[in-house]
Amino acid sequence: MRSLPSLLLLAPVFLCLSHARADLTQEQLRMPIEADAPNPSLTKIILLAGSTSNKPGQHEYFAGCALLHDWLQKVPGVWPVLVPEGWPKNEALFKDAKAIVVYADGGPKLPFLAPERWNIVKAHVAKGAGLVMLHQAVDVPEERAADLQQWLGGVWQKDIGCRGHWDMEFSQFPTHPTLQGVSAFAAPLDGWLYNLHFQPDAIPLLTGAVPENSRSTPDAKAHPARPEVIAWAYHRKDGGRSFAFTGCDLHRNWSVEGQRRFVLNGILWSANAPVPKEGAAVPMEPSAIGTNLDAKPQPAPKPPAGQ
Repeated sequence: MRSLPSLLLLAPVFLCLSHARADLTQEQLRMPIEADAPNPSLTKIILLAGSTSNKPGQHEYFAGCALLHDWLQKVPGVWPVLVPEGWPKNEALFKDAKAIVVYADGGPKLPFLAPERWNIVKAHVAKGAGLVMLHQAVDVPEERAADLQQWLGGVWQKDIGCRGHWDMEFSQFPTHPTLQGVSAFAAPLDGWLYNLHFQPDAIPLLTGAVPENSRSTPDAKAHPARPEVIAWAYHRKDGGRSFAFTGCDLHRNWSVEGQRRFVLNGILWSANAPVPKEGAAVPMEPSAIGTNLDAKPQPAPKPPAGQ
């Protein structure tokens, strides 16, 4: 919990940002947006939440990052910084960041494709900052693929990559800090990306069966029945750490304890912060899954048959 004096010091920042973020809901504006760490000794983790996307209950990037923020702020010595719309108004927030988490649309919608933004991420990765990419963020335009593959250990490209929605279950795990305290879990009907271009030394963390009819590229069809990697870790040559998980499409699956502990462990590991032997604490009230959702238009009702 933040002390009252700390909150009072941050209040002007919240008020200023509230005026600048008129597209956010009133509930979202009550979150501590772009609240910088009070001192550099804290493990600062930047949470880049993508802009509003997809249908209600899917791609709830702000709500997902708000949950991650809640769990991370309970970790001693860690200071999460919640950033909506994919990029901070105050780019000085990146100073001293130990990890950057990107939970956003990918491809041409990836929020840091502009050269000046790309170079900021590149510079921090070169300094050893951790990099975490969730869901579609692992997909980048072809001209950026070589860079991201070097930073993240894997990148989705349409030449071989596949994607779709189906149930997945995970019950066999390698020994790795990101999987400490993670027991078998299922992610019902989530959205997945697989068959990426991987660095040879990327470490598969979660693998599982995929529907054979999801193998939409010749390369994927050449490997029938192969368990596919949908989460991995990577020790970069610059000494930094990277972590990726291509799930997290359906917001309701944050209710799955195994998923949220796995992702939080991965973020802490990427930031070079200790991961408890029992895994990160990820308490969650059932009602929390309905908080901080984007204001998305509901689909129009279908007309009765015959009209």
